[in-house]
Amino acid sequence: MREGVLESYLLDTYRARKLGLESTHHAGRDGSGVSVTTTNLMMLPGTTKPEDLIRSVKNGFYVTELIGFGVNGVTGDYSRGAVGQWIENGELAYPVEEVTVAGNLLEMLSAIDGVGDDLVLRDRTVAPTLRIGRMVVAGT
Repeated sequence: MREGVLESYLLDTYRARKLGLESTHHAGRDGSGVSVTTTNLMMLPGTTKPEDLIRSVKNGFYVTELIGFGVNGVTGDYSRGAVGQWIENGELAYPVEEVTVAGNLLEMLSAIDGVGDDLVLRDRTVAPTLRIGRMVVAGT
């Protein structure tokens, strides 16, 4: 994807053959075998300090860890367990755990309204701190 335009699909040999397309050589091994995956996907950093993104939120949830896998590749529906800190009046107020964040992946990507300058290259898929304008957070 470049500037919000899909230019290609990620395809391993098996899926490319099924679709009658050329492989893009995006295969990787994880705990459940070989599947399509990225090896160097990054969202470019913005110019805003993460602290400034947090200060700009009146009431919200700062996610520090996502748990489980919950993206439907067909519909884009997204639901994952999350851990983090609650934000009140632009300040990290208290720890939060055992909650779920949910939405639709395309809507979530469209709702990104702040991008931090803190990209760290330590995994095969990375992104800086993001502020998403609106999502569902549920838990007890």
